[in-house]
Amino acid sequence: MTTATTPTAPVVGAVGTAHTRVEGRDKVTGAARYAAEIPFAELAHGWLVVSTVTRGRIRSIDAAPVLAMPGVLTVLHHGNAQPLETQYTGPMGAPDPTLQIFQHDRVPHAGWPVALVVAETSEQAREAAESLVVEYDLEPHDVAFADGHPGTYVPESTPRAAAERTKGDLAAELDASAVVVDAEYTTPEEHHHPMEPHAATAYWDSGRLEVVDTNQGSIYVAQELAQLFSLDASAVRVRSEHVGGGFGAKGTRAHQVAAAMAATVLHRPVRVVLTRRQMFSLIGYRSPTAQRVRLGADADGRLRALHHQGLNQTSTVYEFVERSADVARAMYDADAHHTVNRVVRLDVPSPTYMRAPGEAPGSFALECALDELAERCGVDPIVLRARNEPAVGPVSGLPYSSRKLLDCFEAGAGRFGWAERDPRPGLRRDGRWLLGTGTAAASFPTLAGPSTAAVTAEADGTFTVRITAADVGTGARTALTLVAADALEVSPDRVTVRIGDSDFGQAMLAGGSAGTRSWSWAVTLAAHDLREQLALGGHVPPEGITARSDTTAAIGALPPRERHAYGAQFAEVAVDVTTGEVRVRRMLGVFAAGRIVNPLTARNQFVGGMIWGLSMALHEEAVRDGATGTHVAPDLAGYHVAANADVPLVEADWVDDPDDEDPVGIKGIGEVGIVGAAAAIANAVWHATGVRHRHLPIRPDRVLAPWDEALPRPSEDRD
Repeated sequence: MTTATTPTAPVVGAVGTAHTRVEGRDKVTGAARYAAEIPFAELAHGWLVVSTVTRGRIRSIDAAPVLAMPGVLTVLHHGNAQPLETQYTGPMGAPDPTLQIFQHDRVPHAGWPVALVVAETSEQAREAAESLVVEYDLEPHDVAFADGHPGTYVPESTPRAAAERTKGDLAAELDASAVVVDAEYTTPEEHHHPMEPHAATAYWDSGRLEVVDTNQGSIYVAQELAQLFSLDASAVRVRSEHVGGGFGAKGTRAHQVAAAMAATVLHRPVRVVLTRRQMFSLIGYRSPTAQRVRLGADADGRLRALHHQGLNQTSTVYEFVERSADVARAMYDADAHHTVNRVVRLDVPSPTYMRAPGEAPGSFALECALDELAERCGVDPIVLRARNEPAVGPVSGLPYSSRKLLDCFEAGAGRFGWAERDPRPGLRRDGRWLLGTGTAAASFPTLAGPSTAAVTAEADGTFTVRITAADVGTGARTALTLVAADALEVSPDRVTVRIGDSDFGQAMLAGGSAGTRSWSWAVTLAAHDLREQLALGGHVPPEGITARSDTTAAIGALPPRERHAYGAQFAEVAVDVTTGEVRVRRMLGVFAAGRIVNPLTARNQFVGGMIWGLSMALHEEAVRDGATGTHVAPDLAGYHVAANADVPLVEADWVDDPDDEDPVGIKGIGEVGIVGAAAAIANAVWHATGVRHRHLPIRPDRVLAPWDEALPRPSEDRD
C-alpha cells in the first residue's frame, strides 16, 4: 500500500504557474450540477409572488381558487406562514427585513415578496402564481433619488467603517489653492445578474434542515437560516458546490427562506428559483450615487485640499451604505482631507454589495476630478498622481504594506504608448471618429476573514482539503489546489479540494476579494501542521490523518497597515461625431495585487473586471418610473450590458508586489479590475472631444448634447 510518507521527490512551484481549472472538464461536459439541476425524489416547486405596487398594505389574498388548480400544494403568505425570528444579529450584521418574508401585510417597495405558491411542477407553480389575486391599499411613494433630498443623512459610524473622516482645515486650504476643481458626478442604479439565476432547494433530513443552494458563503447562509428559524446552528447544513457567478448578489436571499419555509410545511423537498425580473428587486443592486469632489492644488498640481462626498439610496426597511467616498482615504495625500458618505431612504429595494462596492463608483468621480485638475494645471495626469503620492496613509497615518501604484503606471504607460500622447483634446481623427486616450488609478483594500480548514493525508497517498470556500467562477477551487500542493510539497494532481459545505466549518465568504487570501491562509496552516505530523513517520491508517487550522489568532496578530491592491487603467476611445457613439478601441490594465496564484485565472479576473468597467461607463443604467415606482424594462433586453461587439482588445498584466510581513502575500484580484476603468474611459472621451462627461453612462444623446452648434474648443469645459 502506498502511504503519504512514501519518499518522493518534493514537487513545489505550482503557485505562480498557469493551470486550467480542475473542474473545467465537468463544467464544459455538463457533469457539474448547479443548484437548480440537482434531482430530488418528490421534489415540489415554489414560485414567488411579488408586489406590483410600490408602497401600501395587502388588503386581501384570494388563495382558494389557486389551491383548486391542478398540482397546487400550498400557498404561503402573511396570513398563514410560520413566524420567523426578526431581532437578531446575523453573520453580516443586522438582517435585511426582506429575508423575514410573509410576517406582515406591509409593502415597502415594488417586488416585495407577498406569497409563495408551491406545486408539483414548476409550470403548475408559475401558472398558479400568476393567477393569484392580491389586492392592496396604496400609499404615496417616493423613489426620486437626487442630491439635496430632504431625507439625506450621515449614517452612524461603526468601529470598522467611519461615515466621515476629516484632517486639516478644508476651507482654508481651498482658499489658499491656486487651482480648484469643484464638480458633481453621478452613477446610475446598476445590477449584477450572474448567468446562473438564484436557486435553492430545502428539505429536512433526520431532523436537520438541508439546503442545496447557489451562494457565496455556505456557512453564512446556514447561520442566518438558523437564526431566522430559531434553530441550533448544527441543525442547518447548506451546500453549494458549483456557482455560476455571484458578484456580491448571492448572499442570504428571500428564495432560500421561502424554500425552507415550504419544506417545513410540506415535509418534502421544495425548490425555488428566481426569475430574471424578480432578481431586479430581490437580490440587491448597486445604488445610484451623487458625488461631489473638490480638489484644491498649487499651480504645479500638488494637492492642498481633497473633499469627496457621496450619496446613495437605501430602502426604508434597511440601511445599506455605498461607500463611494472611502476610495480617497488611502489614495492621495493633501494638507486637508475630508470624506463623507451620506444616505437617503426611499421606497426602493435594499441595495447590496456589488463588485468593488464603493470603490467602483467612487473611483469614477475621484479619478475624473484628478484628470480635470491635471488639465487645468497643464500637468500630465500620471505626473500629477506621482506628485501626490503619499508616504503613509493620508488619513490613517499608517504605513503601507506595499504600494506599487507608480510601478503600475510606469509599466502601463510604456506598453500603451502614453509618451506619444498629445495632451490637447479634440485633435486626433480617424475619418468621422474623434480619438482620445485616458488613464485612471485603481485600488481596493486587502481584506481577510477568519477561516478554518482541514487537510487529510489519505491512505492511498493523496490529500483531501475541506474548507467552506465558494468558487463563484473565479477559479478558487483551482487556486486552493495549487496552494495546498505547494504547502504539502506534492504535485497538484495528488490534491482534491472539497468546498461549498457549511459542515466544513467557519470560513470567509467569496467577497471583498478576500476569499482566496483567507482560505489559502487556513489551508497553508493546516498543510504545514499535517506535514509535521507525517514527518514523525509511520503508516497512514485507512481513515487517514487530518490536521485542522483556524486563522482567527493569526489575522488578529497582523500589524496595522494600509493594505491595498493597486492598478493603472488605460483606455483609447473613438467617438462618432455624427451619432455620438463611443467605441472603446483598446484597454490596458497593469496591477499590483500581491502574490498571483494562478496567472491564467487571474488574468481572466482582471480582464472581466475591466470589461465590466467598460459596461459601466457606456451601457449600464436601471431606470425607475417615478409614477409607478417600478423599473422600466427589468430584464436583460432593457438593461444593457457590454456584448462581444463592445469589447475591444483588453489586456491585463501585473508587477511584482511582495509583502514580506504578510504570511500569505495574496491581495485579491476580483474587485480591483473594475476600479478606475470607467474613469479611464470617461477621461479618454474628454481627450477625444474636449467635453467632460460627469454622469454615467456616457450615452450617445449625452455625447451629442453639447454639439448643438459646434464642437467645443479644447479649452472649453462643459457638461
